[in-house]
Amino acid sequence: MPGATDQSSPSSRSPGALGKHVFVSFLPSSMPLLSRMNYRRELTAAFFFPLVLAVVEGGVSGVIVKNAYDGVVGDALLNYVVAGLVAAPAFANVVSFVWARLSHGVDKVRFINALQLGMVVSVALLATAPRTPLGLLMFLTLVLSTRVCYAGVITLRSTVWGVNYPKGARARVAGKLTTVQVLVIALVGYTLGESMQHWPGAYRVLLPIGSAVAMVGVLSWSRVRVRGRRRLLRAERAHDRRERPSFNPASIARVLREDRCYDKYMTAQMLLGLGNMMTWAPVVIMVKDVFEVEYRGIALTHSIPLLAMPLSIPIWARLLDRRHVVFFRAVHSWFFLISTLLVLASGIFVELPLLIAGVVCKGFAFGGGALAWNLGHLDFAPADRASEYMAVHVTLTGMRGLIAPFLGVTLYQLFELLSPGAGPWVFAIASVIVLFAALGFVLLHRQMTRQDLRVEAPDTGA
Repeated sequence: MPGATDQSSPSSRSPGALGKHVFVSFLPSSMPLLSRMNYRRELTAAFFFPLVLAVVEGGVSGVIVKNAYDGVVGDALLNYVVAGLVAAPAFANVVSFVWARLSHGVDKVRFINALQLGMVVSVALLATAPRTPLGLLMFLTLVLSTRVCYAGVITLRSTVWGVNYPKGARARVAGKLTTVQVLVIALVGYTLGESMQHWPGAYRVLLPIGSAVAMVGVLSWSRVRVRGRRRLLRAERAHDRRERPSFNPASIARVLREDRCYDKYMTAQMLLGLGNMMTWAPVVIMVKDVFEVEYRGIALTHSIPLLAMPLSIPIWARLLDRRHVVFFRAVHSWFFLISTLLVLASGIFVELPLLIAGVVCKGFAFGGGALAWNLGHLDFAPADRASEYMAVHVTLTGMRGLIAPFLGVTLYQLFELLSPGAGPWVFAIASVIVLFAALGFVLLHRQMTRQDLRVEAPDTGA
């Protein structure tokens, strides 16, 4: 009837009905029929396994070290260790081409499970790191080893997602799994921060417990089945030597040379990641040194951004399911620019509300970034080369991770040396880099549209 309210639309529902709708949307019954069993197993893993991921997030491990090892080493060295911890999730990815090569032609689920077990052991050992310079090195090494293993999980998981879930539902599935994972990580991070605020040694008890519980997630992931597994393995094993992933990082150049659109996409992605990663460690330092927030700083650097992600993931998932990732990034990148400018203003004027607004905006952008980062390469890659394309993407992430956080800390400390209190101006430089990245995605989308070149994302899934 004209003018009648659509009772089925989300905006017309009561809060209770809307909450029920959101809850039901996470159930396996809301997924495509052939994807439900795998989704159920991955959903269980997404709930339990993040207990080992939370502590190795830069916003958590950086705050722990910045406070727990204060006075153990000099401030400058400690800030660079914080940069290393914040950078670990990124620069660990530089070995992704190794994981792509080692896993080529072998069972992906078993390989992922072995990497997950390595992560559980490493996180449990973190609890034994003493409060000494050697203990600080041990803490850094274990965080890095955990992230190296997780880089392999991410690289291979994208192949599993590519064949298990159809294009029209892939971002929605990834969005649900990511939402559950980030909520658990945010809760665990917040719990660690509050516990350590009252008892600095709390992590020595909580980490072994979390590692034990995370084994439920490992067992659940071991039951995931790859659709067309034999066909996929035959296709990988049929590759000649030139087509196979290589231990040589120079093989990245071959992929980019063969796929010029992917090359340009990776160039813009490099700038976007470089600008973003430059800000991560300076934010951790600024929370402690400028705003004088101790372990509760985990809420600012970690929990608040993660809690903002689920608000944006459904929006970004709908966009990514319907449009090519280049168009997606041409829209999405501007939110990172807004976030960086807000953090810049918070540091200049020492206004905590501006910092909170900046990290909330960053969380909103991270919601889309998590989806595009995991799935974007599938809009370029054939199914049997998905791991290779992902390895290129993840390895380049590792390369900027080797540079950006340390560059950010160096510039922060240089500005402070030139004029005390000027450190936050590092965010101005980061903003310019992110601006160029956003413009790069816009120009690439226009070029692809003008040439009618792969403006529709290929369906590499079932």
